[in-house]
Amino acid sequence: MATALIGGLLQQGFKPGDLRVVDVSEQARQRLQQQFGVSASPALDREIAEDAVLLAVKPQQMPAVAKDLRARLRGQLVISIAAGIRTADLARWLGGHDRIVRVMPNTPALIRSGVSGLYSGASVEKADRESAQSILGAVGGVVWVRNEADIDVVTAISGSGPAYIFYFIEALEQAAVELGLTGGQAHELAVQTFVGAAKLAAGSDEPAAVLRARVTSRAGTTEAALNSMEANDIKDKIVEAVRMAAKRSRELGDEFGKD
Repeated sequence: MATALIGGLLQQGFKPGDLRVVDVSEQARQRLQQQFGVSASPALDREIAEDAVLLAVKPQQMPAVAKDLRARLRGQLVISIAAGIRTADLARWLGGHDRIVRVMPNTPALIRSGVSGLYSGASVEKADRESAQSILGAVGGVVWVRNEADIDVVTAISGSGPAYIFYFIEALEQAAVELGLTGGQAHELAVQTFVGAAKLAAGSDEPAAVLRARVTSRAGTTEAALNSMEANDIKDKIVEAVRMAAKRSRELGDEFGKD
């Protein structure tokens, strides 16, 4: 995700010298330097002069990273894309620093087609919100939520969402192969159907239910498939699966916040 953001920012007009990267992996540092020409170091080796700090680390690494960071901060905006890490816990690890925006991006950011949910507390000023939106907007759309608990919903919908889509594509491919198509044909048909349908939905002001109805002729093939799905409560099962993802996101926040 950090790689996607770096690439997006450079495409938006930032220069390699505007960015400084810290990564413990030598291989990752070399790759980033070669790919983008950015400065990359293995550790925080000096005071932070940049306007904003973006934390793209694994949630379980955040307490140690934050405690190392707090002595070097001079009031900068901190943007966290670590799943499950709540702003209150991050502020505590940062020694009371609360100029924080919490973000949940998703993997289509890798092709500049992501969408990110953002949250900030009352202490974060409008200019900081705009800065965070500009950074995440470099890799896709942004949606602000009013309550931090809503980030758990964002996680369940868009953060985990690409996996649901891939799962459905898998099912379409399997059905196509079982019905006689080749693997290549199955993949092309399934993927391009998702791409096209998503573009139609994105370009329409009408609800998905209306778009679905337009494809569904009475007593036709689509109706037969949808009737089978309804009979098996597929929609309800999808909704329940998303609820479980949101629940797990809340649980992770509880677990990570204990440190």
